Amino acid sequence: MVKEFAVVSVNISAEKGEMKKPAGRAILIAGHGMEGDAHAGDWHRQVSLLAMEDIEYMRGRGAEVSPGDFAENITTRGVDLPSLPIGARLRIGEVVLEVTQIGKECHHGCAILQQVGECVMPARGIFAKVITGGTIEDESTGSYDI
Repeated sequence: MVKEFAVVSVNISAEKGEMKKPAGRAILIAGHGMEGDAHAGDWHRQVSLLAMEDIEYMRGRGAEVSPGDFAENITTRGVDLPSLPIGARLRIGEVVLEVTQIGKECHHGCAILQQVGECVMPARGIFAKVITGGTIEDESTGSYDI
């Protein structure tokens, strides 16, 4: 069964270890990642995703956070990202992403962890590689098959 989700924000950072800034749109390159993003390259974590629902959860815990603040490239709404299996494929327009990793360790000194005592990215964020490139933008619709 195909399910749909929304792209809330497309986010990019030129340097690793910093929050990403909303870009509005981005070009994704097959086997590389998001053009101009510090995390792009020939590896399994070319693109990161986090749900807006998780950002809203952190807001409820007192964190002043917005899309991109968890260093996610794509902020979604309407999909439980960590429930997707490794190998699942997400489509956003012509772009195809393949899930390669669920969660990650927070880097030492994570500002959100220090501020609130909790961070959603380690358990709720996912990573993917770009199978088919193309352009994505805020308010795009994506889909996945379960």
